[in-house]
Amino acid sequence: MKKIAAKILAKLHLKNTKKWKNNAVRTQEYLLQQLINTAQHTEFGKEHQFQKINNYEEFQQQVPVRNYEDFKSYIGEIQSGSKNILWNALPSYFAKTSGTTSGTKYIPISKESMPFHVQAAKSCLLHYIAQKNADFLDGKMIFVQGNPTLDEKNGIKIGRLSGIVAHFVPKYLQKNRLPSWETNCIEDWETKVSKIVEETIHENMTLVSGIPPWLIMYFEKIQQKSGKKIIEIFPNLQLLVTGGVNYEPYRQKMEDLIGKKIDILQTFPASEGFFAFQDEVQRDDLLLLVNHGIFYEFIPLDMYGKANASRIMLNDVELGTDYALILTTNAGLWAYDIGDTVQFTSKNPYRIKVSGRTSHYTSAFGEHVIAKEVEDSLRAAVEQFPCQISEFTVAPQVNPKEHELPYHEWFIEFENEPKDCIAFQNKLNEELCNRNSYYNDLITGNVLQNLQLTLIPKNGFQQAMKLLGKTDAQSKLPRLSNDRKIADVLETILTH
Repeated sequence: MKKIAAKILAKLHLKNTKKWKNNAVRTQEYLLQQLINTAQHTEFGKEHQFQKINNYEEFQQQVPVRNYEDFKSYIGEIQSGSKNILWNALPSYFAKTSGTTSGTKYIPISKESMPFHVQAAKSCLLHYIAQKNADFLDGKMIFVQGNPTLDEKNGIKIGRLSGIVAHFVPKYLQKNRLPSWETNCIEDWETKVSKIVEETIHENMTLVSGIPPWLIMYFEKIQQKSGKKIIEIFPNLQLLVTGGVNYEPYRQKMEDLIGKKIDILQTFPASEGFFAFQDEVQRDDLLLLVNHGIFYEFIPLDMYGKANASRIMLNDVELGTDYALILTTNAGLWAYDIGDTVQFTSKNPYRIKVSGRTSHYTSAFGEHVIAKEVEDSLRAAVEQFPCQISEFTVAPQVNPKEHELPYHEWFIEFENEPKDCIAFQNKLNEELCNRNSYYNDLITGNVLQNLQLTLIPKNGFQQAMKLLGKTDAQSKLPRLSNDRKIADVLETILTH
């Protein structure tokens, strides 16, 4: 009965989504005006003359792009209890998240924005049910979350986004949901994962959700305990829901741990909002959610950071171009630079792939190599030289040995190494040259030597993340760095 009801609900839901899928630009224009009207009497709205803004061009003129540092003073006022600062009411929550340059960030979540975090996750599953089946509803599901215990200051609750969302899991999923509340409250990550294994290993697990490194750690602990493939322990496991980082580099290892291919749904959530999800099982791009309280702008990545950088909305984007993602939200963030980059793969409807981070790139020599170029090069090398990769990251080596040219250093932890690591390394370099003309020019012009491969031992990246203090469910390893902070930690592991 539950599965029949879910199938009917899924078909009805997809019918309703067509309205905004087919009118995305108009939906976004209307949303922007709604947001401006709602906040025109706030401190921010008065400072930026919201009452005079009647269209997108005027919004651009009045509201410059800002990052978190630029919003810090407003956030501070709100934290002290001041109302009508960025939005027309105090936030319901502050999602606490770590920043690379700003320390801990406190991202506002309003009573208007919170429901969209939950609705987007629900919509993702309904899209899946409409295409496949709802068998997973008969089993147990894990939605890995941070500690749901929340602090409170001046009437605003504070916690990790995943911990906040834990308070909004629908009642009809509560009976099927694992781990227990007590286990979710465990702070130490390794202790928590071990406890999750205890609670789930004898259950009928049908859906598992989390970022890929967490999923791998969870599955490895189950395999260590049982000596079996995951599909032998969970024969009805139907679906993985993942997000936060690109799944592709983890796909091969995940399939090996599980023991067969199962369905994967990729998502694009953040503290600032839930932006996109994989709406078709057979595709690997994500449907942009244009009616979820977020107005999107885009800056071409080759213009990003320049004083005259142009901002565009949906109707002017081009396929295959990298854009910095800029957000205006119904929680009071205005032309906010979130730091992610995306590429459009479709304009009917609008679908994207996350191509990297504006701060996660390697450009010590002017090459501006981004995550997508690195991941695509790695995929091509693995296809030619079969191997299995657990983790990797790339950093510049600007101070090589005497008489050597500088180079890109690729730190890779292999589950199974290629038979010929030198040939694999050369293939990586060839593929990156094909994908990034600046890098190719530096190689052919003898400014850089070919990239160098450094092998990291088993669990080396887990040790590095511990040393970096990044051990919770949402901690992500940057694929690229423009310095050697991560590289230095990895080198410490290699020398011990």
